[in-house]
Amino acid sequence: MMRTLLALSALVLTCTAVDIACAHDSDRFVRDRDAVFHFATLPDGVRFPEGIAANPATGDIFVGTFDSGSPNKLMRFTRHGRLAAIKDFGATPLLGLDFDARQNKLYILNFGASKLQRLPAGFDAATVVEDVATFPAIGAPAPRSTGNPDGSSDTITFGSNKFPAPNAMTFSRSGSLYVSDSFQGAIFRIDNVATCTQPCFVALVAQDPLLATAGFPPFGANGIALSADETELFIANTGDNRVLRMDLATKAVTVFAESVHGADGIAVDHSGRLWVAANQGDEIVALNDTGRVVARLGEFQGIARDGTPVGLLFPASPLILGDWMYVTNLALPLTGSPAEWEADVKRWTISRVRLPRR
Repeated sequence: MMRTLLALSALVLTCTAVDIACAHDSDRFVRDRDAVFHFATLPDGVRFPEGIAANPATGDIFVGTFDSGSPNKLMRFTRHGRLAAIKDFGATPLLGLDFDARQNKLYILNFGASKLQRLPAGFDAATVVEDVATFPAIGAPAPRSTGNPDGSSDTITFGSNKFPAPNAMTFSRSGSLYVSDSFQGAIFRIDNVATCTQPCFVALVAQDPLLATAGFPPFGANGIALSADETELFIANTGDNRVLRMDLATKAVTVFAESVHGADGIAVDHSGRLWVAANQGDEIVALNDTGRVVARLGEFQGIARDGTPVGLLFPASPLILGDWMYVTNLALPLTGSPAEWEADVKRWTISRVRLPRR
């Protein structure tokens, strides 16, 4: 009996530590505001890092920029954060990146051109970019009804936007590529993307009112990730502060988690936690398999003397490589107000975070 009581006492002490509380052994809550470390600083004049991917074989980190006012760049950093290559994409902003180890190629969602593009992992400034597919204009999704506490409901009618806005992508094990569209409230799929005849056919998986937004920031379907068995697709809706779940058999979309402030890019770690970049909360949030928040990492801690953000500022995209998560600090001033800390940023950064054990 005494041994049992001592074991229970130790469990209580562990679960009531200052920064950690747990409901049971396998599901504890972690809050670490100082979990973020500097990885790399972008070159002078290169702004707004957004998409991120990695080559697991070399540890290279790829980063693209989402800049509507300066030339956009695609960069390759070594595992130590040194800039190894940079390619100019001109006026067209870039969003999601993903790496296909089978081809040793990097895929790029060219937001400005509404295209999927690719180039070899060892690209340099002179490497030719290959167009793979162009995303179709299908218009806005149907209106959405939302309930009120008094039992009434409001109807959200989305505009007549017909601009394809490819944002994030993820590969299936079979080689298909799923892509989110933030403005058209849609998920697309390109099958056999490595070998399909160009321009590759872009199939509509689903268009759903839950994948669009009338909120702020004005991006609906954003980061996406497949479940381990690839029967479900998790989708961040940035403007609605939600993470959604789509059953790929029925195409039904449901709410998986609420109140993730500016849910942006997402990634799944080796233990099954879904990590979400909360771009308006300046933190990275982890969800368990029920949608419960089980970790909050990082925070904004000011602007350094060199003009770089300390900690996280508008984190856009997380990437998991081994025991580390790499995060782009987009630090994008959305309103133009001097009240935004983003207005004070002079140099842009990539952070890294050591994943907490589960």
